[in-house]
Amino acid sequence: MPYKISTSIKQLIPITIGAALYAFGLQVFVIPNQLMEGGVTGIAVLLNYIFSLPMSITTLIINIPLFLVGWKILGSKKMVYTIYGSVMLSIFLALLEYSSHRNYLIAFDQSYDSMLIVLYAGVTLGAGLGIVFRYGGTTGGIDIIARILSRWRGYSMGQIILVFDAIIIGVSVFYISLDKILYTLVMVFIASKMIDFIQNGAYTAKAFSIITDRGDEIAQQITIELERGVTIVPALGAYSGKDKKVVYCVVPRSETHRLKQLVRNIDPIAFIVINEVQDVLGEGFKEED
Repeated sequence: MPYKISTSIKQLIPITIGAALYAFGLQVFVIPNQLMEGGVTGIAVLLNYIFSLPMSITTLIINIPLFLVGWKILGSKKMVYTIYGSVMLSIFLALLEYSSHRNYLIAFDQSYDSMLIVLYAGVTLGAGLGIVFRYGGTTGGIDIIARILSRWRGYSMGQIILVFDAIIIGVSVFYISLDKILYTLVMVFIASKMIDFIQNGAYTAKAFSIITDRGDEIAQQITIELERGVTIVPALGAYSGKDKKVVYCVVPRSETHRLKQLVRNIDPIAFIVINEVQDVLGEGFKEED
């Protein structure tokens, strides 16, 4: 039980931070510059532009029926972090709306460079959502519908979300200028890249697959000189029919040259395949989140 509580706290804290960052991006960059967003948040943004309705209330009202449907169809385990993330988003939006009305919050409005606004908005929104997604949460809305339709119809979640976002942003053409729509598309692209960057991990490494007749010797030297873990896989050369060994090892980008040189010194004719690794968990790299 203490372990489960500790694990939940480790997830809830980052989701809270991500929701706060996402709300900040909306209130400081998106709303003052009449940009758009996708999903339920995009509907709330559009209602704010048309009727001046506070997003903190509209996002929660729209999400409540989706929570009930999702809870019934997807189950409580998959919905708890989604509900938490959505509620936190509404709370932070309310706090920021209050701060804005009291002039405690400085908004980056149209007096600033438009492309800088789009860049900051994309990075902020993407970072916030990326953190929320990485730790198992969502901000509700279209994500819930996408999960349900994905289960029933077999469509990918990405396709479903893209269709809904296109519809919402398309409708906004009647209420905001075309140049704002174009800026929004740039912002969404930057945000998507930021989400991928955070979800896949900011740390990159290289995975080496070394096919050689001297696998034991190479593995030993990697262990001694680089202090990295190594896995040896028995293999058979299809053309030669000879027994070989595949030495598999993951090293930081900064150690790739040393490893290549080490292998060449031992076996100049070794066949080396190097792959990009987006995220590495384990001893010598980083612990599980």
